[in-house]
Amino acid sequence: MTQLLTSLKDGVVTLTLNRPDKRNALSTPLLEELGRALTSADLDSTVRVVAIRGAGKDFCAGADLDELLASADRTPEQNEAAALIMGNVFVQMRRLAKPVVAVVHGRVLAGGAGLATGCDLILAPESALFGYPEIQRGFVPAMVMTMLKRLVGEKVAFDLAATGRVLTAREAAGVGLISRVFADAEFESGAAQVLKGLAGASATALALTKKQFYQLDGLGFEDGIRMGARVNALSRATPDFRTAIAGFLKK
Repeated sequence: MTQLLTSLKDGVVTLTLNRPDKRNALSTPLLEELGRALTSADLDSTVRVVAIRGAGKDFCAGADLDELLASADRTPEQNEAAALIMGNVFVQMRRLAKPVVAVVHGRVLAGGAGLATGCDLILAPESALFGYPEIQRGFVPAMVMTMLKRLVGEKVAFDLAATGRVLTAREAAGVGLISRVFADAEFESGAAQVLKGLAGASATALALTKKQFYQLDGLGFEDGIRMGARVNALSRATPDFRTAIAGFLKK
């Protein structure tokens, strides 16, 4: 059984973690498949949006525990190389010129919460649960802290990493961890509308938006304004801009 399912419809490629019996635990083969799928999505001009989902009752409850236990006998160099398989997925998602959306449900924990955090948007039903409980297993949510601190600020990020406490979807939205929360009964239709809207937007404008958004990290105010002016000028030179403005004026 393949550990990652792929389907493409109306510009949205859906990548589904497919280890429901293991709560979609992030094994090395699954992460490698995910990396290849992201590369393929980047190169495919018919793909406008990437959605990441999980099969079964949960989005993902974390790393593969059998692999984690075996790693205790490996060298630090071997374990760093293994960790970077997931780290490279984070980098790929950040560099991808197309929006990457985590469409989650159930438990979104540990490495699963990390994977969702690495996406550009997180959509969740009210019943979803989020947390980074690695500390409770003598482990550290090490790579995700780079993103988590930016998302929720120092105090909340440290609280989540140091205590491993679990948040409801509403609580996660309240601290800025996730993008949108839907009533359970409205989740599928609500998520579909968000994905449809992204897929129908200007691909060049989205690509420029995403690139500028993350390049602002670490820039001072004036440098950010200057970058914005350059992106503003670039966006005006695209065919999408000309078509959209001309169409608006004809209304």
